[in-house]
Order: sequence, then C-alpha cells, then structure tokens
Amino acid sequence: MALKRLSGKIAIVTASTDGIGLAIARRLGNEGAKVIISSRKEPNVLRATKELTDEGLEVKGLVCHVSNQDERNKLFEEAKKLGGLDILVSNAAVNPFFGGMLDCDEKMFDKIFDVNVKSSFLLAREALPFLRKSQQGRIIFISSISAYMVDDILGPYSFSKTALLGLTKTIAKHLGPDGITVNCVCPGHIETRFSHVMRKTDEIMKEELKKIPMGRLGQAHEIAPLIAFLASEDGSYITGENIVAAGGLKTRI
Repeated sequence: MALKRLSGKIAIVTASTDGIGLAIARRLGNEGAKVIISSRKEPNVLRATKELTDEGLEVKGLVCHVSNQDERNKLFEEAKKLGGLDILVSNAAVNPFFGGMLDCDEKMFDKIFDVNVKSSFLLAREALPFLRKSQQGRIIFISSISAYMVDDILGPYSFSKTALLGLTKTIAKHLGPDGITVNCVCPGHIETRFSHVMRKTDEIMKEELKKIPMGRLGQAHEIAPLIAFLASEDGSYITGENIVAAGGLKTRI
C-alpha cells in the first residue's frame, strides 16, 4: 500500500517531465500531493501531464524556463490557485559545456550558474511567502554526486552543483526559526537521458561501474522516495543536510 504522507500538500517540481524530476513528481503525487510540474518545452509538459493524470494523480503542467522570471511567476500563481505551496523541489539543471573549469568561456559559465544555482536561489526566495504560511514548508534542491567528485569534463557543472551544497546550508540556517526545512539531495550515476555521456561506449560504462560499490547505475525511481521522505512530516527535524544517494560512491570534498 502506498504511503499517503503528503495528502493535502501542494508541490512544485521544476524540470519534471523526464528522468529524476518526473519520478519525484510521480512519487509526491502518489503520496497525495497536488503537483505542479514544468519543463522548457510544451510537448514534454503535455506528455508528462497526461502520463501522470492518466495514473490518477492530481497534476498541473506548465511551461517554465527557470531563468525566466515571468515563467517562474506562473508556477507560484498556479500554486496560489490550488491553495498555496508546501513543497518546492528545485531540480532544473543544464550542462552545455564539457571540459576543464578554466577552459570554460564566460558565456557558458554564466549559463550554467544562471540555471543551476541562481535559479534555485530565486525560486527559494520567491516561494518563501507561501512556505511561511504552510504548516510544513519544505525546500529541496537536487544537486549531484558531481558536487563531491570532480570530473575532468564536468568542471563548471561540478562547481555549480557544489555551490548548491553551500546554498542549502545557508538558507537552512536562515529559515530554521520559521520551521521551514531546507535540504539537498545528491544523486549518483542515475540512468537518465541527462547522464547518457557516461554510457557512450561499453568501455566508459565499465570504468564508471568499477567506481560504484553496488556495481550498477541507479534508477530515477530510487531517488524519488528520499525526496518524499524529506517533504513529509517524517523529515521534520532534518534541515541543512546534503544527502547522497549514489550506490556507495565516496563523498568527500
């Protein structure tokens, strides 16, 4: 029997029409939450919304590029129509550049940080008036194992994901007196479209799997329960934490 820890709650999950984001939206919906999903592309929003509503979940889909303030505002306008906001899951991320940190030009650096870090900060700030009215305000950032393990070809991306760890700690301290928890989940190598680079060849795949004690890639649905836990009353005394789900990969900065 599915848990119903989130009945009556309203959640926003960004970048939630595929992969980890979609799995999170599905899990929150299955636990009783009304979920606002979003993506940059309308066809993806329509497909995912239909998929989830066909499963009996209460979902509203919106087109939203998280770097666009007007489109972010629409997420909160929709939440207001539903009755408020209890849970914000900031999942959107981009990686348009592959290479070393100092090989990245300013334009690519700005794009990565605008989406991966600045937008998470802005979403949290914009959600705050709603979360302060909630009896169970939750902010959950989605980072990556890359925050801890610097990869030769993921320099700027790794840096942006490490920045989310600090953002989590800082906002959690600020919002502790309000009873709003702020946490960050760092998935390991998850089998999604976003991680296809590591699966380009069998040789690359074998080398990556050697690093994972469990000897396999993770699945998106294995990350979603952790977010649901943190979003629920069960996670009410956990805040300011960066939690890794990575099959045993080492996580020291």
